[in-house]
Amino acid sequence: MIRYPTYPTLVLVCTQSATVSGLSQVTQDIEITQQIAEALLACALEDASQWPGPVVIAPASQYDYDWAVALSLPIRSPVTILPQIPGNNVGKQLNMLDQKLRDKGTSQVVFIGSDAPELSTKDYLNVIDVLQYFDTALKPIKNAGVALMASNNAWPDLSTLPWGTSRLNISLSEACRNANHSFIKLEPACNIDELDGFVKLIMLLEKDKRPARQALLQIINEMVSVTKMVHTIN
Repeated sequence: MIRYPTYPTLVLVCTQSATVSGLSQVTQDIEITQQIAEALLACALEDASQWPGPVVIAPASQYDYDWAVALSLPIRSPVTILPQIPGNNVGKQLNMLDQKLRDKGTSQVVFIGSDAPELSTKDYLNVIDVLQYFDTALKPIKNAGVALMASNNAWPDLSTLPWGTSRLNISLSEACRNANHSFIKLEPACNIDELDGFVKLIMLLEKDKRPARQALLQIINEMVSVTKMVHTIN
């Protein structure tokens, strides 16, 4: 069945104390990890500012509401701030956000986080397109979670899935299949929590001229330069 909807609603799930689980194992420095995490959030906001449809910023709690409003100022599309309810796991948070949006009449929801800077305009256009033919679209992260998850349907129960593990991709696909979603998996994103994925990200960023991506690349290059200097001195 082909659908001709208005543009989907893009939901950015984020936290003010930006961190990326596992990234410190690659950077070996807490301060640099924090800088990279903040730069990654800037990349996600860069994507939100280019999104042609409604945008939702979902901060970690009500206490982050003003912070989220400040984040939303450069975004040209209509923005809604929808704080998460603290104390729930990732899956339950997504279910609750999804239900709130669908209760308000939203029919297509696209979730992104702040840890997938390789998401491109091509990826987003692809998602908008495939949602005309499939119930659900997933862009997995290699050996990890998902960079993007979009659906025309309410998500099945996500609270019991193994979030933060390498089994999430398979478990999420099974949950969609059991809920009778027709779904498609897009090309996997690199896992920046792993050294190989981090190196691949650097190669991709060198070709990506978007300002936030170039700022992220600069931070990474400075980190690499400092690391080389330390190794030379030692």
